[in-house]
Amino acid sequence: MNSKRIAMWSGPRNISTAMMYSFNSRPDTYCSDEPLYAHYLAKTGIAHPGASEVISNGQTDWNTIVNSLSQDSPDNSRIWYQKHMCHHILNDMNLDWISSLTNCFLIRNPSEVLISLSKKTDAIDAWATGLPQQALIVEHVRDLGQIPIIVDSRDILLDPRGMLSQLCLQLDIEFDNSMLLWDIGPKECDGIWAKHWYDAVWASKEFAKYQTSVEVLKPEYEPILKEVRPIYEQLYAQRLRNQA
Repeated sequence: MNSKRIAMWSGPRNISTAMMYSFNSRPDTYCSDEPLYAHYLAKTGIAHPGASEVISNGQTDWNTIVNSLSQDSPDNSRIWYQKHMCHHILNDMNLDWISSLTNCFLIRNPSEVLISLSKKTDAIDAWATGLPQQALIVEHVRDLGQIPIIVDSRDILLDPRGMLSQLCLQLDIEFDNSMLLWDIGPKECDGIWAKHWYDAVWASKEFAKYQTSVEVLKPEYEPILKEVRPIYEQLYAQRLRNQA
């Protein structure tokens, strides 16, 4: 194998796309956008925007997908950055294949996730936040004898250069200044669903400044927040910090 395969496991409504654009700006990196999304939609029937188009244009057999993800990058780049959503891992899927990946985890305050997610879909429960699956994948990585690399979106937005430098150090790759900027608009690495979800990040050319949300979570989502907050807090305590 010539490619270093980096799997960044995130929940929805995080800075996962901005992180993908950051790595996509590197001259040595190939990026894949949510390769398990079509399988997830086909298997669950969940009503996401543009679901039928995603399914018809994507690979829906998860075994085929993960076999390819464990190989060299499609263009033989030195680094293959794979943007994954934790909730795309369903109960009938094993995780043995991730042993060939360097696994990272992108977390975000679940209150902010739920507020953002509720603007896009009504299909929301604890699993839709990705946090229960994230915790399971973290434990599986530990069982494999690997140390999971956990980063919090707030830390990255507050100090992109510092946190990305620390992340690259943990990944055993050199930090590249190109990771701090990207072109406005769609990218070649975007999934076909980008037009439904990426409007804000398409308008960006760098990581946004962190801002505390002034919106209030709707009461019907409070039980979900109560369920997933302890998971987030456990992962947050294990997160990578800027040691510079």
